[in-house]
Amino acid sequence: MEIRVMFLLFILYSFLGWLMEVILVSIQTKKPTDRGFLIGPLCPIYGVGALLITILLNKYSNDLPALFIMATILGAILEYFTSYIMEKIFKTRWWDYSDKKYNINGRISLTTSIGFGILGVILIHILNPFFKNILNHFSNTAVLIISVILLIIFIIDIITSFRIISKIKIVNTNELRDSTDEITQYVRETLRKHSILTKRLVIAFPNLNIQINKDLNKMKEKHKKIV
Repeated sequence: MEIRVMFLLFILYSFLGWLMEVILVSIQTKKPTDRGFLIGPLCPIYGVGALLITILLNKYSNDLPALFIMATILGAILEYFTSYIMEKIFKTRWWDYSDKKYNINGRISLTTSIGFGILGVILIHILNPFFKNILNHFSNTAVLIISVILLIIFIIDIITSFRIISKIKIVNTNELRDSTDEITQYVRETLRKHSILTKRLVIAFPNLNIQINKDLNKMKEKHKKIV
């Protein structure tokens, strides 16, 4: 499969993943909710997962049980390490399944992993053939132009979004005492004041969990000694 076609599939599945998240969360919260940490309507984890399934699991297309199991495992691994890496980079927990049964460190749960397995089967047998058939109707030049335009937009979105997210790391928490909940609320309120795009990020992740760093822990210990 050509790189440009793979990139377009990545964008398509990132968009479909975002759309699915928006619909599910909006139903749960009973109000319109924008999802994803990017400004645009994309959830890259779905695009990456779709490409990994396409590249690694296509050989299991004639064995549905094996395809389902492998897609479930692959989706769980991807979600776990995405959560771990993003938390290490931004010191922020973007999602938390601690309230769900059969979860691992709140990063993945059995329900979401099974969802990846089901999506993997649908991807290989329905979505991939459908989208590839559509792309085959475009000339190579058209596919290349569309890919380049989307790539530029995607890169700009990533740079802009990361600049916004980086504000989480520089928020001043010196006035707080020793409550993680207070810190989280303080950061969320501070982020809301920066820009419309930052406010969109906070709304997209209502359960944003800010992790207390070592310096803050030291500050709390000093505060306890003083009190």
